[in-house]
Amino acid sequence: MSRASYDSQRSRHVARSFLVSGFDLLAVVLCWLAAYQLRFNFAVPADFAHTGWLSLAWVLPLHAVMFRVFGLYKGMWIFASLPDLVRIVRAIATAAVLAVAIVAMLHPIPPVPRSVLVSFPVFLLMAMGGARAAYRAWREYRLYGMLASSGKPALLIGVGDAAANVLRQLHRSSEWRIVGILDDNPNKLGRELMGQCVLGTVDELDVWAPRLKAQHVIVAMPTASNEARKRIFALCLKAGVHAMMVPTLSEMMRGGPRASAQDHGAFREVRMEDLLGRDPVAIDCPHLDGMIAGRTVLVTGAGGSIGSELCRQIALFRPAQLVAYEANEFALYQLVEEFSRRFPEVALVPVAGDVRDALWLDETFARYTPAVVFHAAAYKHVPLMEEDNAWQAITNNVLGTWRVAKAAAAHRVPKFVMISTDKAVNPTNVMGATKRLAEMICQCVQTETQDTAFCSVRFGNVLGSTGSVVPKFREQIAAGGPVTVTHPEITRYFMSIPEAAQLVLQAATMGKGGEIFVLDMGEPVKIANLARDMIRLSGASDVQIEFTGLRPGEKLYEELLADAEQTLPTHHAKLRVAQARCAEPAIVEEALAWARGTRVPPPAEIKRELRRWIPEYVPYQRPNLQVVAGAPRVAEGS
Repeated sequence: MSRASYDSQRSRHVARSFLVSGFDLLAVVLCWLAAYQLRFNFAVPADFAHTGWLSLAWVLPLHAVMFRVFGLYKGMWIFASLPDLVRIVRAIATAAVLAVAIVAMLHPIPPVPRSVLVSFPVFLLMAMGGARAAYRAWREYRLYGMLASSGKPALLIGVGDAAANVLRQLHRSSEWRIVGILDDNPNKLGRELMGQCVLGTVDELDVWAPRLKAQHVIVAMPTASNEARKRIFALCLKAGVHAMMVPTLSEMMRGGPRASAQDHGAFREVRMEDLLGRDPVAIDCPHLDGMIAGRTVLVTGAGGSIGSELCRQIALFRPAQLVAYEANEFALYQLVEEFSRRFPEVALVPVAGDVRDALWLDETFARYTPAVVFHAAAYKHVPLMEEDNAWQAITNNVLGTWRVAKAAAAHRVPKFVMISTDKAVNPTNVMGATKRLAEMICQCVQTETQDTAFCSVRFGNVLGSTGSVVPKFREQIAAGGPVTVTHPEITRYFMSIPEAAQLVLQAATMGKGGEIFVLDMGEPVKIANLARDMIRLSGASDVQIEFTGLRPGEKLYEELLADAEQTLPTHHAKLRVAQARCAEPAIVEEALAWARGTRVPPPAEIKRELRRWIPEYVPYQRPNLQVVAGAPRVAEGS
């Protein structure tokens, strides 16, 4: 801003302040005289009228000083609100008390009537507060009054602070128009919130939406349980309306989910994460605090979906240092930038490195001496790792895990946690088999040391992770379709990234050595149904679903336990310990010797060798499914 522009704005501000203070002082004069008129029934005796006019010589300066002291001219009338009214009340009340004291000291003859000293502050408060309220109403009508009948009609679900905030924001919006409120509290039916009536219950959505021609619903219930929100979203799908929601407090604290092009300031699009998500995880904060606070924590794969969320969760427990070990330079840069904004107090140490680099791992462990290691680095995409990249899955998932585990054992790291997958159970693909072999490596290294407690944590798909089906479907819907699903009957387990990271941390506090923890993933979800729900939620009824056939290495369903395994409960309801088949050190040593070889075996040999070391591994055979192969596109969401 130029100096001339700054001076011009300052001059206008001074002029406005002068006009406002002039109005307030005029109000003081008029209210003072009105109090006298009311006291004497509009027939003020001459001597009292004379005293009243003379008293203005000290009443005016007193109020002018109080108005300035209490900052009445810092705010703008167009945004006048409760804090401005509080300042006015304080200024007038203080001036009224001082006025009584001044009258008592001066003893004017005739005296100022006591009724004047009582009624004058009331008149003045009404004049000053009313003028500001009237000005704001007039300006808002001029600016936004024509918007009241414009915009798309929408129903609001919920009655509370969040709903009031939405109504305030949409009052100035030309895009949306609230036509009614629904809420399940019977005591609120027929009541009004900021001029909008509570018409009925949420179960009546399919009645009110067509009656009011509302094709959109805004869910203003950020503190409701996931089950309650799921019920509301199911009703929205049934009624054929497009749902949006007010973000939860935890989302806003985390910066919220990645916004879509249709997100709005006070609310956002409903996502599948809202339908598949679960209530927040209860974690054992004292034990986590004791494990992390004031200590160095190292996370491999720190730039990935799970690794980065682990870093965020760890940061909440005030580690002395957080070492982010990541091979992807850009992902590491993004993590550093995020932490500089959100966690500036956390000493984040970015280390660019590959888990297969034993020399650099040893240097990193020696330099930073971590107390806890979370090993999240891995290749996880099943089809990519199945054929042409099978050897990379071996070197990264198997050899990399072994080298990180050996470095942890050599440097006597107290706790080591490996992130595994449900695809390690009865694996049918190279990726799952390599993760099962990585679990076996951790069990074998555990037998070689008493200083480090090794454990693994298995869970299924995480919503929104790199390569997850949910963002893929979202992009396909935005592009107009088709949404590609491999098979009509394919199912998967889903969990949110924060929930998975929290349970991994919880498992770390419980691991004594050699355990394989299994997370409670809830009920499996049919991917075709998930695609249908996403299409309906988006409002794109013309988007079609196309079944493309199972990809290499892909199963119709995933398991969390192998056939011969059983689980034992823990003190946490969402964590169990798998009684897995014990790894044989000789087999693991043979596998590692082969992985450290000097040639790259063909995919067929890799699968044959994995089958020899992991009996439960049955390599994928592409089924001949007529229902999938060449299946026609199926229109959904209508």
